[in-house]
Amino acid sequence: MLLYIIKRVLLMIPTFFAVSLIVFVVLNFAPGNPAEVALSSGDGGGGGQSTQLSSQTRESYRIFKEQFNLDKPILLNTRFTLDQKRIRATLVDLMTPLGEIKPARRGRAEDNIEDWGQYAVPGLMDVLRNDADRSLRAFAAQRLAVNAQRVVKTISGRRLTDDERIHNKEIARENGRVVAWTFTPADSPEREGEVVAAWSSWFEENQDRWDYTTGDKFGIFFGDTRFAKYWGNLVRLDFGISHVDKRPVIPKIIHKLRYSITLSLSAIVLVYFISVPLGIWSAVRRNTFMDRVVTVVLFMLYSLPSFFVGVFLLNLLSRGTPFQAFPTSGFQSLDVSGMTTIEYLKDVVWHVALPILCLSYASLAVLSRYARTGLLDVIRADYIRTARAKGLPEFIVIVKHAARNGMIPILTLLATLLPALFGGSVVVEVVFGIPGMGSYMFESITLRDYNAVMAVLLISCALTLVGMLISDISYALVDPRITFD
Repeated sequence: MLLYIIKRVLLMIPTFFAVSLIVFVVLNFAPGNPAEVALSSGDGGGGGQSTQLSSQTRESYRIFKEQFNLDKPILLNTRFTLDQKRIRATLVDLMTPLGEIKPARRGRAEDNIEDWGQYAVPGLMDVLRNDADRSLRAFAAQRLAVNAQRVVKTISGRRLTDDERIHNKEIARENGRVVAWTFTPADSPEREGEVVAAWSSWFEENQDRWDYTTGDKFGIFFGDTRFAKYWGNLVRLDFGISHVDKRPVIPKIIHKLRYSITLSLSAIVLVYFISVPLGIWSAVRRNTFMDRVVTVVLFMLYSLPSFFVGVFLLNLLSRGTPFQAFPTSGFQSLDVSGMTTIEYLKDVVWHVALPILCLSYASLAVLSRYARTGLLDVIRADYIRTARAKGLPEFIVIVKHAARNGMIPILTLLATLLPALFGGSVVVEVVFGIPGMGSYMFESITLRDYNAVMAVLLISCALTLVGMLISDISYALVDPRITFD
């Protein structure tokens, strides 16, 4: 058994990695991204000021992408192969008036020149020193003043050391110098010569940054990507900060867990308390009239979607048409400070009664049918007939001998309990206004908050893997015939 558990735990590592890779790729290839949402909200969206506002927020947009590694390739980075030809073509697209170029092409050019960062510096230097078009050389100098800036070091979760702070000050001083090395086509040739000389001297001093060895290229190809950066934080159990409010994701998740756990745990206990005895009763009385009635009723409940039942219950029992017995939304009343513990528990039960009902009714059919089928598989076994032949009471035969082995299908569902407790229910929590994990997941997807979505999904994945292991171990505990040796 111990060897089996060790093997399963070791197998969880590549499984978890594969799931994280799939989820990460799907999220990052989905239409839209947090930076685009931030830019569109900053544009104001209207009137004659839209272009002006867009130019004002462009730098914030670039910094936002840089802060969350959205300026890096998703999986593989080949930007060390950028050449002067591609850099020049991108600058031409940026200088071409919008009436002569498609907005989508202009947008791609803006994103490219920003995302390339320091990888574009050698190509920009070639344009600045060698291109025949003076306007293009001036624009290359302006882009160098942005792309040549180095990123100061920030580490989430701890303060910087003295050496790191000193290093950041040196970077800030260098960035302050290079940002002034620009000129316009209207400036004198002397000013252009000063700028070109300053950039040439700076580039020669820092040439080693772009002299990539084979090892450097290999590290950039796999390491300087969004996925690699995310996993670099993940191995330190750092799930990042929210794109929306710049707060760490994990404390927000922990805060919302109490709502989802209250709903899910209550629903699970209620469902198992009803469905398992109901399934046993139905198996003992199979094909009777009452068995058929129960089966029809349960499958009718199973066929009703939770959003329909939730809205129906709200209109029937909360909004006064015809009754107003329960609150319409929330986990508790607005003012609970003056309540005693008993009063507070009553208030919470009053608020969550309908959500728990919506979470429970559909599972009754599934679990009771699993219990019924599992019991039917063993109720005609030889050892059950032997137990009856010994004169044991029918209750003992069913509960002690048959039900124990017939519950193996139910144990299989244990793998889903842990992620269900953590993940909550999106539909029920949104319909009833419960600020739990389900509604948090829905809001995060809507706002393209990738770090929050990744954190919820990866923790749910880890809990699913643990639940599957617990489910397998429980087989051997319930049925001695099952062994993993």
